[in-house]
Amino acid sequence: MRTYAPTDSWTMTRRELAHWARQPGRLVVGLVFPVMLLLMFGYLVGGGRGVSGDYLDYLMPGMLALTMAFGLEGTMLAVTQDLDKGVVDRFRSLPMADGAVLVGRSAADMLQSAVGLAVLIVMGLALGWRPQGGPGAFLGAVGLLLLFRFAMLWIGIQLALVAGKPEMVQAVQILVWPVGFFSNALAAPESMPGWLGTAVTWNPMSRTATAVRELSGGGPGADPGHLWAAVAWPVALLAVFFPLAVRKFARMSH
Repeated sequence: MRTYAPTDSWTMTRRELAHWARQPGRLVVGLVFPVMLLLMFGYLVGGGRGVSGDYLDYLMPGMLALTMAFGLEGTMLAVTQDLDKGVVDRFRSLPMADGAVLVGRSAADMLQSAVGLAVLIVMGLALGWRPQGGPGAFLGAVGLLLLFRFAMLWIGIQLALVAGKPEMVQAVQILVWPVGFFSNALAAPESMPGWLGTAVTWNPMSRTATAVRELSGGGPGADPGHLWAAVAWPVALLAVFFPLAVRKFARMSH
């Protein structure tokens, strides 16, 4: 059955993409919400505590990383709905690889995340943000962002499987919010109390945001020392949560 894992996963991915055509509103909201956050924090709330230099150069990489941490509830809800409505029970009768449903869900989410990332980047360019690191560095930054999203996604899937019911997803997904807001996405750790600044610096999302700032041209908040951590954190999280989620799903499906 493992031989068919890529084919099964692609079949489940196409199933998820078909949902986009039937529920375009959810896709549009997912794309517009990050843009609203960018405009709100950049021009309404202000922010920028402890940031020296152009705040937009600091904010944009932080917002890109923040976007990769949010919006997990759609996939989390879909996983629990499949379990709750008995959709997975129908898949049990098929010669399908364990985890193909989850991989299909994650692949569709990653496609939507990539589109959302592109929309936010275009918006940032329209506001005057100009990455200075060159095409290779820019692609590296995008790769780090998507790697971080992939890791966060599998944490979300594991939390959804633990929750088990759609009505529990909202309560569980709140656990993701501290990752986003206890970070350096909007303000510099140097402006925070010592203990909080240390915790914020070690936040995986802060590592990604700082690395993206470095790859975007070394503007405010950039630090080349964070590049290795921006790769190591997501890989370590994936090494833990990917097998946990697949194993738990397989146990729930038999």
